[in-house]
Amino acid sequence: MADSNIFNKKGKYYHISIFLIFVCFALWGFTANVTSAMVQYFSKIFILGVKDSLWIQVIYYLGYCLMALPAAIFIRRHSFKAGVLLGLAICTIGLFMFIPAKMSGFYYSFLFAYFIMTCGLSCLEVGCNTFIYTSGNPRSSIRRINLAQAFNPLGALFGMYMAAKYVQARICPLDIEARLKLPTNQFLFIKDYDMGVLIRPYIFIGGIFILMAILIRLFNISNIYDDHRGNSFKKGIKEIFKIREYREGVIAQIFYIGAQVACWTFIIQYAKKVFTDEGMMESQAILTAQKYNITAMVLYCCCRFGSTWLLKFFKPEKMLMVFSILASLALCGAIFLTGRDGLYCLVMVSAFMSLMYPTIFGISLRQTGSNMKLAGAGHVMATIGGSLIPPLQAAIIVKCDHWISIPSTNLSFIIPTFCFIIVAIYAFRSNKYSLH
Repeated sequence: MADSNIFNKKGKYYHISIFLIFVCFALWGFTANVTSAMVQYFSKIFILGVKDSLWIQVIYYLGYCLMALPAAIFIRRHSFKAGVLLGLAICTIGLFMFIPAKMSGFYYSFLFAYFIMTCGLSCLEVGCNTFIYTSGNPRSSIRRINLAQAFNPLGALFGMYMAAKYVQARICPLDIEARLKLPTNQFLFIKDYDMGVLIRPYIFIGGIFILMAILIRLFNISNIYDDHRGNSFKKGIKEIFKIREYREGVIAQIFYIGAQVACWTFIIQYAKKVFTDEGMMESQAILTAQKYNITAMVLYCCCRFGSTWLLKFFKPEKMLMVFSILASLALCGAIFLTGRDGLYCLVMVSAFMSLMYPTIFGISLRQTGSNMKLAGAGHVMATIGGSLIPPLQAAIIVKCDHWISIPSTNLSFIIPTFCFIIVAIYAFRSNKYSLH
């Protein structure tokens, strides 16, 4: 996969170094998708409403946003390798903080652990994305970042498997109403047991992060941009935001990430409604819904590898525009079709999302030059979209019952549809300006 047309070969252990960075892409894919699955379980354990449980997603992406710029500054002063190691260290601390969070039994203790974990992931992502983007011929940079990002859904699939195998199958099946009827001592016993189930995947992945830090410490992770400190911080920020393609790219990324998180967060709720309307018991409906969620992620993963290959033949701007339009049309199907037909449309959205993040990233960084490390941080900060968009969708689900016979769960997907239209406009404008 890593042929000479994509990467510059150098050093005896070059391929091992690249592989280790690819594994880092898988690691944050794992944590993101375990976290998405946890929203519904925290709702049951702590008796939360839809909006309160979404604080997990808000905190998750807030940590990404706040840490991205400090991470870029650190990497500029030191190296890509130092940035990756710092990210792994902070993330490991956050992951093992789930143990005292479980002991305290407070929801906000878990939120704090999530925040520390995501600060580490932000640092890791700034370093890895920019390192891969700059590790070869600039003409193949968008293909290169797409290939690396293809390992992200592989980790996500493993995260979803862990959530289903070790959380969903073992957590107490009682719903919120049934839990509220329990005597206090039984309620607290079940709550403590469920919290123990929830933290296991995080403790497991914490051990993997430690192992990765040791391996990366042993191998050379560097390229020519480690020697480029760029302009001063203030001057660098001014220069990159003068670039129209970069400025609009960060805005498009905010909307894309918001749409992605919304689609993956609410697909289980959408599918659960479909199956309960068919007469299925709620516990069985959730298990079946999770299978569709996994199918969507498999599709996303396969299409990311496929779109990386297609980039050899088509302009990234045109592919981004086509994929975002198709995602919007698929969401229209999810809104207006009822039953499984709408669910199939929602699953198909993941196929069209596969290209978007790395391609927006690649297009917008093309003119940033020596300020590329700062520019890469802008896209990690854009993950704040994951905090902004899902609550808007949740508000529609909560406040709207039906609208012209469309259920509120279906109607809520008008929010990510609008987001994909913004991405399509960015792709159109980038393609238009690239012709001049």
